[in-house]
Parts: sequence; C-alpha cells; structure tokens
Amino acid sequence: MALVREGEVAPGAEQVAERAEVGLRTVFRHFNDMDSLYREMSHVTSAELRKVILRPFKGQTWQERILELVERRTPAYEQIAPLRRAADAHRHGSAFLSSHQQVMVLEGREILKRELPPAWVTDPVKFELLDMLLSYEAWNRLRRDQGLSVRKAREVLEAAVRRVLEEQGS
Repeated sequence: MALVREGEVAPGAEQVAERAEVGLRTVFRHFNDMDSLYREMSHVTSAELRKVILRPFKGQTWQERILELVERRTPAYEQIAPLRRAADAHRHGSAFLSSHQQVMVLEGREILKRELPPAWVTDPVKFELLDMLLSYEAWNRLRRDQGLSVRKAREVLEAAVRRVLEEQGS
C-alpha cells in the first residue's frame, strides 16, 4: 500500500518484499499471486472510501445532500487516487479488479439514487449527468489531466452540480 501511495503504480513482488523487510517467499506465502495482493489492496481502499461516503448526511434538502456528496468525495478521492491508478493499470488483466470497479461504481450510483427525488432518478439525462460529475473519473481528470488544485477542483465540481440542479429544476 505504501509503495502505491508513493506513486509506484505496479510494484513487483520483489519491491513488496524489500519494503516489508521479508523474503520473497514470505510475500507469496501471504499472497498466492499479485492478483491476491491487489484484492487485499482493493478491500482496504473500499473500506476507506465507505467510511467517508456512507456517513449520514447533514443537509436538510436533497439538493444540499447532493452538494454534500462533492464535499465528501473530495477527501475520499484524494485518499484513494494512487490506489485507484494502480488498480486501473492492472484491471485489464484481473477479473477481480474489473468486478470490484463495477461494484464501487454501482455503490456510488445507489447513494445518488437514494438521495435524489424519483423524477431525477428516472430521467436518464439528469441522473447520468450528476453521476458523471460525482465520479472518480471526473475528479481525476480535474486533478491530474487539468492540473487543478484540490480546492479548485472541488469549486469546479460544486459549481457544475449547482448549475445542473438550477437549470434542471426540481
């Protein structure tokens, strides 16, 4: 986990053993292969993300709760970003990582569905637009590809979500 958080997207078993100050055999005694290591990392990442995202909302209205999702996801996405980049790099060769990604996307969508009024959930344009804006992929693009600071990326997402809520009406 530390290697990935430090930016090593694809640490090898040798690097893991060296960091853990154990022999290579010990690494493979705990993890049959690198995919089982990725599985463990995914479980840790999921637990960290759920702690932040599944807290009860403070907002009184559904609009306030939707904006609160931006606030909550900001630190969560920042925390999991290195782990997510590593998972993305290996997802093509790992059935587990692919299915785990789908589960995480579905969980985020369910939270959004739970907080939106039925008319927004059943409107594919409104729902998919908000889901995209609240996604890790949107966050990652703002932070990595567009080079925005955490504060600026959050401002952009909050402004975009507010605009969608205002333009689409309730």
